[in-house]
Amino acid sequence: MKMYKEIRLSGTGGQGLILAGLILAEAAGVYDGYEVIQTQSYGPEARGGASRAEVIISDHVIDYPKVTSPDIVLVMSQQACDRYGRQVKPGGIVLVDDTNVGSIPALEEASVVTLPITDIARHDVGRQVVANVVALGALVGATCIVTPEAMEQAILARVPRGTEELNKKAFSVGLETGREARARHETP
Repeated sequence: MKMYKEIRLSGTGGQGLILAGLILAEAAGVYDGYEVIQTQSYGPEARGGASRAEVIISDHVIDYPKVTSPDIVLVMSQQACDRYGRQVKPGGIVLVDDTNVGSIPALEEASVVTLPITDIARHDVGRQVVANVVALGALVGATCIVTPEAMEQAILARVPRGTEELNKKAFSVGLETGREARARHETP
C-alpha cells in the first residue's frame, strides 16, 4: 500500500508553525527518505496574523504540490480552528491545542485529539516558545507520520545553538503526550 499524507499546521504568526513545517518536511524527506513538498502562507502581520504550513509526504512521486484534502490538521489558535478545523478528510485527525482553542467543531468522520500543547510547553518544559516543538512531538506520537528519530534529528538540525536540550525535552514531552492520546483513542 502506498503512503501519501497531506498535513496542515495552522495557527497564528509567532507560534513557529512555519519552522515546524520545515522541520516536519526535513524529518520525512532527509531522515526518513520520503518524497516531500512543503509550502507556507502567513498574513502580513509579523505576529498574530494567520499562519499555515503544509507538508505532503509520500513514498512515490508527488504530482500536485498543494494540500487539497488534509489527512492531519494541527490547529493552535481559535482562528485556525475556525478556518481549517473542518477541512480534514474523512478518517483524518484534527490535533487541537486546547490551550488556545475553546470552540472545537464537531466532526463525524474524523478524529479530534485535544491536547494542552501551549500549557505543556509553558509548565512541563518551562518555555512557551517551544510549543511548536511540543506540537511536533504530539503529532508524531499521535499519528506516527515520521519516525521519532527522524523528527528529533530534524529538530536538532534547525534549532538555535544552545537550545538543543530544551528542544529535546519539548519534543520528548510532546511525543509521550501524543502517544498517550493515540492509546486513548485506540482503546474502545
